[in-house]
Amino acid sequence: MRKTTFCFAAVIMFVGLVLPAALQAGVDAGGYFTITMPQGEFDEKVEKNGYGLTGQALFSAPGSFIAFGGSFGGVIYGRETRREPFSLTIPDVTVEVETNNYILLGHLVLRLQPPAGPFRPYAEGVLGFSYLFTQTTIESREENIASDTNFDDGVFSYGGGGGIMVMIYDGGTTKPVSVYVDGGVRYLKGGKARYLQEGSIRRVDGQVLYEIDESETDMLVVHIGVTVSF
Repeated sequence: MRKTTFCFAAVIMFVGLVLPAALQAGVDAGGYFTITMPQGEFDEKVEKNGYGLTGQALFSAPGSFIAFGGSFGGVIYGRETRREPFSLTIPDVTVEVETNNYILLGHLVLRLQPPAGPFRPYAEGVLGFSYLFTQTTIESREENIASDTNFDDGVFSYGGGGGIMVMIYDGGTTKPVSVYVDGGVRYLKGGKARYLQEGSIRRVDGQVLYEIDESETDMLVVHIGVTVSF
């Protein structure tokens, strides 16, 4: 992974979250089921969608149409499982070996949106990072025995999108907490990354061989979930 890129983006996102909170702004916080769909060159390499979860917090001054904050989430875009002997000297005991391909997404978010109401459409721009990594884990009876990161890389990403929040609960003036169903989509332009995908790891004569792909990492990100406004 390009550690400098990842750390810089993580620090920027942390500052973006903490500073508005310190100013005691209004908050929209939510959790979402997330689907990533590879686009362009990335789609030519990785044909499978990713599925996972995202959390987000946005802050705004009272009555303001501008909100600022950050989102962080992760998806799995490939998975392989197999059973192997525990060791060469104990071939009669087997363990499950699972290899997962992950993408972590962390972004600053700048959003334009009505501050209140039963329907709150929005448009937004995002800036942050995409971190792609593959991890292999050994499990026995659903306990993690060992794990290792086979390959990873991180790049900057940016983009924009929009969506709508539909109120399903209104706490009123005495209990100013509202709950919304939130659905939206973002298009992310991602930098060129090197990564593994499902089927990229081969084992030949006791040696592990990696088939590394490289491409831009553009993707369409769709989310649906619940946002709490207070």
